Amino acid sequence: VSTSHLQLAAFVLGTIGWILCTVSMGIVEWRVWHVDNTTVISSGIAWVGIWKVCFISYLYVSPGYREQFCHKFSGYDSFIPHEIYAAQGLLLIAMFMGLLGLAATIFALRNVYMGVTHKTLIAPFFLVGGFFYIFAGLCVLIPVSWNFYSVTHNQSIAFPPSYYMPSSPAVQEAGAAIPVGIMAVILLLLSGTFSLSYRFPMTANTIMK
Repeated sequence: VSTSHLQLAAFVLGTIGWILCTVSMGIVEWRVWHVDNTTVISSGIAWVGIWKVCFISYLYVSPGYREQFCHKFSGYDSFIPHEIYAAQGLLLIAMFMGLLGLAATIFALRNVYMGVTHKTLIAPFFLVGGFFYIFAGLCVLIPVSWNFYSVTHNQSIAFPPSYYMPSSPAVQEAGAAIPVGIMAVILLLLSGTFSLSYRFPMTANTIMK
């Protein structure tokens, strides 16, 4: 138990990082677009996520929504930029890999703290969990960095007319999903590093052998 404090911290950090990864997927504010024409986009601000685009409108532009209009992306939409497609796939992979990392870490910690006799499985499962955490962190890092690059270079998106969106904003900035994703990357990579640092303690019997 005394040799696994870092791995317990890895489990806590990995759990928080996995939750933040999942949260970033659902946040629509990946890019915040400021537009000049407020005829439809009444507030002058639109939010571009990886699954949909939303804005506030006082016009009746969508059945059932008189204020907030959202249009979900389809897998067949050719106008969606590569960084958004990459974010959709990589974040799903990161969520799955992070879950596997948590499962491996839980199994190893169970063996440590409950005195289970499968001691030979402790170190391998900590190592496996660490690799899953790091892989998940890298899967989050790529889309977060790529989308942040697109924001800083004010890149446009050729939305179809049914989206009521201009092809490019006057100004755009990073939304809340970007810093949430960055925090997820940091925590997942730290968690992976802590998990990989585990060394099984040498007992007297082991040394004599």
